[in-house]
Amino acid sequence: MKKSGASQDQPASELISKRIADLGDWRGETLGKVRALIKKAVPDVVEEWKWETPVWSHDGIICTGEAYKKAVKLTFAKGASLKDPTGLFNSSLEGNTRRAIDIPEGEALDASAFKALIREAVALNASGTSKPSKKAKS
Repeated sequence: MKKSGASQDQPASELISKRIADLGDWRGETLGKVRALIKKAVPDVVEEWKWETPVWSHDGIICTGEAYKKAVKLTFAKGASLKDPTGLFNSSLEGNTRRAIDIPEGEALDASAFKALIREAVALNASGTSKPSKKAKS
């Protein structure tokens, strides 16, 4: 049986809810709060279950939500292309593509800055600017 005890035949939203409940501690509470903020920022966000992990998408992956012993990690697929004026990104800063936010126990996430970052990630996905440019063929 898989670690989460979840069936891959279940809808992603149920698998994510189960993961949050199974954590049963501050990590589940934090992941639940993050999920609610993502849904407030982008009401038509798509919840997916990939790599045994919650994934939020809209015209491409926005971010994943992983729970580790010491932090809940939100990894933004195209984070290096996002503006982060409030400095939410605090992990995976060396890469050329992804950026992450690690939320340790007891740390509060700036809700308005986080929702703005989510909306920016959605806009980037919709713009297609992070994809190879389509130059006219001669």
